[in-house]
Formats: sequence, structure tokens, C-alpha cells
Amino acid sequence: MSAGKRSAGLLLFRITGTGGERDVEVLIGHMGGPFWAGREAAAWSVPKGEYGPDEEPAAAARREFEEELGVPVPDGEWLPLGESRQRSGKTVTVWAVEAELEVASVVPGTFTMEWPRGSGVQQEFPEMDRFAWCTPEQAAERLIVGQRVFVKRLRAQVLGETASPEA
Repeated sequence: MSAGKRSAGLLLFRITGTGGERDVEVLIGHMGGPFWAGREAAAWSVPKGEYGPDEEPAAAARREFEEELGVPVPDGEWLPLGESRQRSGKTVTVWAVEAELEVASVVPGTFTMEWPRGSGVQQEFPEMDRFAWCTPEQAAERLIVGQRVFVKRLRAQVLGETASPEA
């Protein structure tokens, strides 16, 4: 991908625990298609997608959430989590919204690609093939490396934790 590509996404979260034992869980999705099948570590993502110069990042985040999960964006305040440059060179902008979402209600969007490559056969795959509420520790293992910072930033905003310098 070229250095100029941009994506925007929305990270749902919920508060867990009480008092000094409070933490967050985040809703992330396993990337669909044959390249990610069978992989768990660094194969999950914030629901997000690319946008062009004529679309506002927040509008793209809303559109992509609805396309990838097949449900409307829950009501709630959007907390800006900033940007992160991915290894691919793409810049990702993410917001967080506190909300509950029943994973069973999700109807993933799909994409079509030639598979196997060179076969001439077009197959349809889910953009994200499953979703899960994860603790920050689980998300750190599952999320692609360039998106892990968003969970750190979320915890810093919601729980008042100090984000590490790379966040």
C-alpha cells in the first residue's frame, strides 16, 4: 500500500470491574479471507476501512463499522484515540465508543477476490469472520501490531492510566 492511504475505525469498549479494579474490554474482529485463516496472533483488527480525500474520517469510521458488522453504530460519545502509522505505511485514525453489542447480532460484510490466485475463480469472503470482546491483554496478542496503541490510549483516557511514550 502506498504511504498516502488512510483508514478510519471505531473501537467499541465496555467498562469491567468496580472501584480500583476497573478495566476495559474492547470489541475487535478477526480479519476474513484466506490470508488470515488459521492465524490468531496479530490477525485481528479494529473495524475500519479506507477513505478518500472527499470523505471525513469520522464518516468513514461510521460507514466501515456498519459495513463490517452489519449493525448501526451504537449511540455514545466518540473519544478520539488519534492516529497510528501501520507497517504498510497506511495511517489509521480511531475513535472509541462505550457501548454493549451482542456479538451474535453481527452480520459481517463481504468482499470478492480471485481465489486461489491465478485460478480465475471469484470467491466471496467475510471482511471479518468473527468478533470478540477482549481484555487489553488479549487484544495485545490478537491485534495487528500497529493498532495495539489504540487500546493503550483508550485505557489512558478512560481509566486515567499513563500511556507509554509510543502511545
